[in-house]
Amino acid sequence: MAKPTSSLFTHIRGLTIVTPWLLYLLLADALLSFLLPFKLLFPNAVYNLSSRIASSVWRWIQHIFESFNGATITTSGDPLPYGESAVVIANHVGWSDFYMIQALAIRAGMLGRCRWFAKIQLRMVPFLGWGLWAMGFPLVSRNWAKDKAELDRVFNGITSRKWPTWLISFSEATRFTPKKYTESKKWCADNAKPQPQHLLYPRTKGFVTTVQHLRNAPHVKAVYDMTIAYQRGDQWQHAPTMWETLSLPQLSRSQQNGGPGYKFHVHARRFPLEELPYDEEGLARWLEDRWVEKGEWLEEMKAEWADAS
Repeated sequence: MAKPTSSLFTHIRGLTIVTPWLLYLLLADALLSFLLPFKLLFPNAVYNLSSRIASSVWRWIQHIFESFNGATITTSGDPLPYGESAVVIANHVGWSDFYMIQALAIRAGMLGRCRWFAKIQLRMVPFLGWGLWAMGFPLVSRNWAKDKAELDRVFNGITSRKWPTWLISFSEATRFTPKKYTESKKWCADNAKPQPQHLLYPRTKGFVTTVQHLRNAPHVKAVYDMTIAYQRGDQWQHAPTMWETLSLPQLSRSQQNGGPGYKFHVHARRFPLEELPYDEEGLARWLEDRWVEKGEWLEEMKAEWADAS
């Protein structure tokens, strides 16, 4: 029988492991915030230094997840060239999605160069939000007309200064839940759109805007489509909570042997940017097609894991 996941020992263990990282995170946020005033004068230096700081923070938390807490991340799909800049799109299930993408970023030598779309409200959060701003995170409201100035700021550094970047977005704009899936199916039926299996229908405007801007960056070579899958026992797409990723031991050990028994998998596909459509409608349809294919892959993975259990 699996050990309870909310025991006092688990919480104490989690606090012991995480507290040093949290203290380091506070220091890193303070350093990044200190860099913000220098961003206009020394943009390249600030970008590169902030990338190094971010890499150390993210590598540490990845080490907690995989080494201390025993998460085994399996991968499949296309090889990702080392050091290549790209637009990254992925489905969104839970907090642990970040670990899935970071695992591939580490292998590609791009961990510190990851830049995630984040909510604009974070800009006003002392230290954390200021640090994201200094790093060049796109802080958006999801109203693409209002976000134009912010996106121009982010894309300008990538295009004109050729900053190496993985620009990452969860194209569904929210985490998958059964309720949201029901709402997505109704919307797709009402609007004559295909409903992907195990996924929400993707938001296309942000993707279209990103690709159209970054076509002007000669070093951005591809779009990486990452499909993230989880299972725990017979619970498909059941991801651990944030606290579980930081506190539970033996995350990938089978439940029969006393572990939580999570499976973590990410499937990557690489699409050269020059092969994508150039018009807005074509790009939106391209993303829609990828989501349909992602759903088909997830259905195959679900069946494969069910046969293996």
